[in-house]
Amino acid sequence: MTKTAESQAPAPAAGPARGARAVPRSVWALGFVSMFMDISSEMIHALLPLYMVAVLGTSVLAVGLIEGIAEATASIVKVFSGALSDRFGKRKLLAVIGYGLGALTKPVFPMAPALEWLVGARFVDRIGKGIRGAPRDALVADITPPELRGTAYGLRQTLDTLGAFTGPLLAMALMAWTADNYRLVFWFAVLPAFLGVAVLVFFVREPQRPTPARPRKLPLRRAELARLGPAYWGVVGLGLVFTLARFSEAFLILRAESAGLPPMWAPAVLVVMGVAYSLSAYPAGVLSDRVHRLDVLLAGLALLIAADLVLAFVPGLWGLGIGVALWGLHMGFTQGLFNALIADAAPAELRGTAFGMYHLLTGVALLLASVIAGALWDAVGFRGTFACGAFFAAATAVGLRLLRRAR
Repeated sequence: MTKTAESQAPAPAAGPARGARAVPRSVWALGFVSMFMDISSEMIHALLPLYMVAVLGTSVLAVGLIEGIAEATASIVKVFSGALSDRFGKRKLLAVIGYGLGALTKPVFPMAPALEWLVGARFVDRIGKGIRGAPRDALVADITPPELRGTAYGLRQTLDTLGAFTGPLLAMALMAWTADNYRLVFWFAVLPAFLGVAVLVFFVREPQRPTPARPRKLPLRRAELARLGPAYWGVVGLGLVFTLARFSEAFLILRAESAGLPPMWAPAVLVVMGVAYSLSAYPAGVLSDRVHRLDVLLAGLALLIAADLVLAFVPGLWGLGIGVALWGLHMGFTQGLFNALIADAAPAELRGTAFGMYHLLTGVALLLASVIAGALWDAVGFRGTFACGAFFAAATAVGLRLLRRAR
């Protein structure tokens, strides 16, 4: 498929094409890139919180702080990479740099002699995520017709999430096979990361962008940000409150430990979450192309409130399993939808900036959420952490109803 064919795919005379078969091939390729990188990352991240707490003696508050700062670092970088992709029109190049940097950090995890090395590798990996995130999300919108955006983001998110639960499955199998050898499992995680970079380089096509009528300016200028408009900033405000409710998944792994799950089986938490996430992301995306996106998002918030309450107050492994499954369903109903809402609200020439600014602000909120979650856990236990999450999710639902009424 040529660049112009992919960027200007005409709709059939009978009406616009629907479903996964109508999604451009480069979106499929980006999904597989995310899948391979997530297999690698989740093989490491499924074990890293336990490794830091049980082996290196790190506190839960420190884990929350490290995770929050790492994600905030990624978000800060995203705003600049998104703006650069708007100014120079090189979204794929920035994605290659970001994924390549993430792949290069993977060998550091098994070689790290101390906590400082792990923290450094985690931050550099998140810088790579920051470089690739906004250009990749904007590239999906550039490639995909508007009537298929929800489907395209849902499909990419589904493939991403297949990797997110395949990684922990492999981690569990390798932990059993290597007798809980964390470092050897980390070495196995290196290969899929480099495979993902190869898929990006050889199979993703960037569409030709039309020459702008006026010279491109740095999109982070105040005048350019004002052009994003009130609809965009309304979505961003909603995302900020939502992010306070959605702290790092590292706390799900720690919740599994508190429920009595052995370290070898702790990655099963991410497997259950990932299966629920992958099964719901694509249907939720398709549904959001056919009904109001905010209604689908409201259903996702209800699932998050239910997940938090179950994880806080239902004891035992059954409570853990149900809560984690509900958490995965809420991810499927919300993550791709926020991307589609941003793509809908932002001008085409400022999509990279729009995604970057959104990721920056929600990254700061994620830092705050993870620090609050860790502090509450150390002070009053896991019930305080998840009850607080339910409160912020309910506040987001109220804001969503107001935004829905305004629209």
